[in-house]
Amino acid sequence: MDGILNINKATGLTSHDVVAKVRKILKQKRVGHAGTLDPAASGVLPICLGQGTRVAEYLSNSGKAYRADIVFGTVTDTYDAEGTILRTTNVEQLTLAQIEEALPRFLGLQMQMPPRYSAIKLQGQPAYKRMRAGETIELEPRPIEITALEVLTWHAPRLTLAIECSKGTYIRSLASDLGEQLNCGAHLGGLIRTRSGPFTLSGSITLSQLEEAATASKMQDYLYPVDTALQSYPAIHLDAPTTEQVLHGNAFRYELHLALDRLTLARVYHSNGHFVAIAEWNAEDERWQPKKVFSIDCV
Repeated sequence: MDGILNINKATGLTSHDVVAKVRKILKQKRVGHAGTLDPAASGVLPICLGQGTRVAEYLSNSGKAYRADIVFGTVTDTYDAEGTILRTTNVEQLTLAQIEEALPRFLGLQMQMPPRYSAIKLQGQPAYKRMRAGETIELEPRPIEITALEVLTWHAPRLTLAIECSKGTYIRSLASDLGEQLNCGAHLGGLIRTRSGPFTLSGSITLSQLEEAATASKMQDYLYPVDTALQSYPAIHLDAPTTEQVLHGNAFRYELHLALDRLTLARVYHSNGHFVAIAEWNAEDERWQPKKVFSIDCV
């Protein structure tokens, strides 16, 4: 079974929990997730099966979208509702106009400090485990990009935001930083991932629905082709002889009428429509080099 499932993860489950449940439901060994989602968060979690696990990195690197509830006036050590309250502030005077004035400061490329209670590893151990052990740790800020921030609702002290951002963005940190910017503190009250790459919440299924589909032998209704993860890259369609070259890992020539100085990867297809490889542009040789080659029947 090769492909990608668009799972709607419930709160309380880790991403690893979902992988384990999918393995059990489908009796499939090669299962992986594309982009960790915190246990307290719900929403889109792409699950890769079989050959699909080989494109997980491209999904993990793709853009994300969230619906976040930010609660002003309460600061916690984990930056979310599950943490210990560190301080509270009266926010009766906080207005939507003040919030809307502050939001643009968080748009664009920037360096963001991750939460200390996070899965980022330090000397091979997750930061949150070292924090719980009473250690003092120092994390480094990381480059991220937030491309959209839209206010959905404001019912003081709770703000609901629609967010579009790059991989590696911590919405908990955004909530905390926004609270500090407004001099009242804040934490993340709830989070739903509404999109991961091409996969959206409206097209997702729950684990219960997956189990029902597996029992009814209707898995193909929910299994996306492996190349769905690569739709942001251009497509190359080859004839049979050149496809044979690719399947043996050999470089090939193909003219794409695109700005190749900015292009790095492309999807490669046999003329019959089968997805066969991910190729990387070699500007020096002016040829495409197969980066990952897939089974000819992987569709």
